[in-house]
Amino acid sequence: MQISLEGRRAFITAGGDGMGRTTAISMAALGAEVFTCDIDPAGLATLPGSITSWECDVSDSEALDAIFDEILPGGLDILVNNAGVAGPTKLVEDITNDEWDQCMNVCIDSQFYCVRRVAPIFKAQQSGVIINMASAAGIMGYPGRSPYVAAKWAVAGFTETLAMELGPDNIRVNGIVPGNISGDRMERVIANHASLEGIDPEEVRRLYAIGTSMQCYVDPQEVSDLIVFLASDFGRHISGQIIGVDGNTETLFPRS
Repeated sequence: MQISLEGRRAFITAGGDGMGRTTAISMAALGAEVFTCDIDPAGLATLPGSITSWECDVSDSEALDAIFDEILPGGLDILVNNAGVAGPTKLVEDITNDEWDQCMNVCIDSQFYCVRRVAPIFKAQQSGVIINMASAAGIMGYPGRSPYVAAKWAVAGFTETLAMELGPDNIRVNGIVPGNISGDRMERVIANHASLEGIDPEEVRRLYAIGTSMQCYVDPQEVSDLIVFLASDFGRHISGQIIGVDGNTETLFPRS
């Protein structure tokens, strides 16, 4: 099986690091013309020169519109809504309005802003792929992370609804559950969880691993490989799915 994205144009949010970065690089290597944005200009600066990028806060709909105004006249085939933020690790009574709003703005509102712009283009050409970054927190509970959970459950519902709404126009929509992804973000999640519970970070690291059936952490490239497959012709009839690359998460809050 030889995957090719030759002739495709793809926009990936938060492509400066982690899964967004590996996805952008993978798609470009397979022949796609890749566009991305990130809040961190330093990460964008290290991407291959063939990838066009913008510094952008995806919670700002006007900033995203400015990017789409540049991209869409040339067409678009693939949208990867990768941007997300962990939100606060706090008990619900301690969460501020600003903390709640920021998590919602980045994790779900940004996906809406992007889909709203690309849907007419995809409908007109009668083709398109939308891949939304969901989470195991979008299919189960997660104490101490209520804003993130609420946002990711919204992503799951948004994804399945879009698949139904856009499917008649040959547009496929799927969500990804990435599990425990190795990297700086996961390290921050572990540290915040350890602080909330008052336990050693290494114990938290162990608990997250045993919360999956395969007792594992996942490399970002593994998620990118699935995204590339779904965006290719090999995924042409896969839609409306929330697919895990997570070793089968059993719980996000294992008890020691």
